[in-house]
Amino acid sequence: MNDAIPSLSVLDLVPVRHGQTSAQAVSAALDLVERADRLGYRRYWFAEHHNMPSVASTTPPVLIAAAAARTSRIRVGSGGVMLPNHSPLIVAEQFAALEALAPGRIDLGIGRAPGSDPVITQLLNRSGTTSDVSRFPDHVTDIMALTSPEGATVRFTSGTEYQVKATPSASGMPQVWLLGSSDYSAQLAASFGLPYVFANHFAGEGLDRALHLYRDQFVANESGEGPRTFVTANVVAAPTAEEAEERALPQLRMMARLRTNRPLVPLETIEQAQADPFDAMAESIMASTRQKWFVGTGPDVQGQLAAFAAQHGVDEIMVSPVAGAYDGEGADGRIQTLELIAEQAAVAA
Repeated sequence: MNDAIPSLSVLDLVPVRHGQTSAQAVSAALDLVERADRLGYRRYWFAEHHNMPSVASTTPPVLIAAAAARTSRIRVGSGGVMLPNHSPLIVAEQFAALEALAPGRIDLGIGRAPGSDPVITQLLNRSGTTSDVSRFPDHVTDIMALTSPEGATVRFTSGTEYQVKATPSASGMPQVWLLGSSDYSAQLAASFGLPYVFANHFAGEGLDRALHLYRDQFVANESGEGPRTFVTANVVAAPTAEEAEERALPQLRMMARLRTNRPLVPLETIEQAQADPFDAMAESIMASTRQKWFVGTGPDVQGQLAAFAAQHGVDEIMVSPVAGAYDGEGADGRIQTLELIAEQAAVAA
């Protein structure tokens, strides 16, 4: 790798601000995916999180369908579906349907974490069909088989067989990615011969080791493809460094709330964040978190991302545009971030 600008993709948690409805947040996200499509971003993924006042990305398949309908080129997918919350068959059926809606443009990113707090995890277990987290590897292979045109074969103890397909007559299947921030996910992706994404946007530790394990232990599957990986990053770009730092503040404060067990609230505006200073501990967490983010002018952030991609040997970075909003704004800061860092970025292949 040299210091060329990497190809860029987008991870969206669909942020919800104070005074904003879920409908407005989703509408803003769909406007953003349209803009990303026109700007040449490679893919656009929606995360899965539950019961958070500042996050509206609870159901990636629904958002992916809407995004696919609003775009023509960009790959759309999940970053990721949290498999313990779902039945593998339901996930397979949903993404087989999405592949039929947008052939060749669907990514199925799968994660092992619940994407929620323990109470929500229990509610999901009680109110819906979920899967046993201890059988995560089996369920990943089940999904791959079910979404393939050939389908999967269920064998009963009697010796009889039963054919199961996620959709009756598939002509293609979504690209499956494994997501994670641990050695476990990296090694599992390597053993399956699957592409892997390190969730650097919230982990920030263990990246080098995870990528080394993935590449070192990779075993090609029937596709014959070699190891394929990229990393995520929190990004804010603005015309001036001062504005970029201000736009980073609301999301930094949200991260501090999470890590100090403060009550979670909708995302603050920049003015709200500036008017209510945190204590020293929270400020220290924010400062430490800020060091792992990419914040500055468009050219500055482009250079930081290029160096980051070269350091870790990847040709793609998935940015989470975490720019906050001033009072009265819409998604201006997030749109601005994507526009500024795309000016010299590689056009999607």
